[in-house]
Amino acid sequence: MKRFLYSRLSFLIRKEFIQLSRDKKLVFLMFVYPLLQLLIFGYVFSTDVKHMSLGVMDASYTKESRQLVSSIKSAGYFDVNVNTKERSVLEEKLEHGDITAAVVIPGDFSVRLKHRQTATVQVVIDGSDPNTGGTALSYLNRIIREQSLKLVTIDPRFTRTAQGVDNHINVLYNPDMRSVNYMVPGLIGILLMMVTMLLTSVALVKEREKGTMEQLIVMPLRRYEILLSKLVPFVAIGFFDAVIIAVFGTLWFNVPMRGSVILLFFMSALFVFASLGLGLFVSTVSKTQQQAMMTAYFILLPSMILSGLIFPIESMPTAIQYLTYILHIKYFLIIVRGIFLKGNTLLDLWQPALILAVYGIIVFSLSVARFRKKLT
Repeated sequence: MKRFLYSRLSFLIRKEFIQLSRDKKLVFLMFVYPLLQLLIFGYVFSTDVKHMSLGVMDASYTKESRQLVSSIKSAGYFDVNVNTKERSVLEEKLEHGDITAAVVIPGDFSVRLKHRQTATVQVVIDGSDPNTGGTALSYLNRIIREQSLKLVTIDPRFTRTAQGVDNHINVLYNPDMRSVNYMVPGLIGILLMMVTMLLTSVALVKEREKGTMEQLIVMPLRRYEILLSKLVPFVAIGFFDAVIIAVFGTLWFNVPMRGSVILLFFMSALFVFASLGLGLFVSTVSKTQQQAMMTAYFILLPSMILSGLIFPIESMPTAIQYLTYILHIKYFLIIVRGIFLKGNTLLDLWQPALILAVYGIIVFSLSVARFRKKLT
């Protein structure tokens, strides 16, 4: 009897895979869409601002001032598009938005350094775009500070008369501060959720629209067999997409993978389980594919914004921070970033993993109960 049930279930699952393969648009959505989204999001969601337009007024034009300008150019964040001797030119360019920032090096820059005095370099920022302006200011401050440290340590003429605070900066887990290292692991969760939840919700509603679901119901099949045959292909697709995204993300974007791959797939299984439960729930509250798609995106968009993928949860209002606790993607992002960047083990991640597992059990159980009621 068990062998008969197993063969019947395997037949249903094989049938679902055949049906999926015949839908070319769905195949594209399953396999090509995640890679396209990874490429787009991986580049667009980068917080590293590069090639900002910069204006320079070097009134000193000495070896030391040229070294400073060269350091700013070589950092890769700025393109020196304006090089002038007149301050009014910089002001005009800033007013018209032709440059993002300006650096003014006074004529006594090198002289003050040689006489062991503080040389002031003025940085002028276009603050109309606070994000870009703040980033430009941060980059310029760091570059100028590093260059001044080089001058006072390499050239004996510029030896400091007094030792200030000596800061030793040590950046852990992401030494180069590459935002892509932070974004790509998070995109794994977002794309997995998009694929598994969307496919599950739309595919089940599609069966109901065509009337094939009713045909399955009247057949001598158990409800759990129908449900498993519908969900197992999406579980397989979810794992396949997880492999593609993880491998492609690490190789294409050079994101380090410091943790266990096995642990990553285990945690991905918990996440896929919860996402399928959400997709199943969406299918039970939707009558058409359009309704299912709109409902799925109604869940996806807030999840993407509030999960901490783009904006830090700590910077959100307190009420919104409490709202993020009901998003399972939030816990998966903690897990996947910990595995990729910190090399966390299960001992480090057991709390978010437990929450994700409990969340998945609750959501999936409620969705299955509602789905069964829908079938009766």
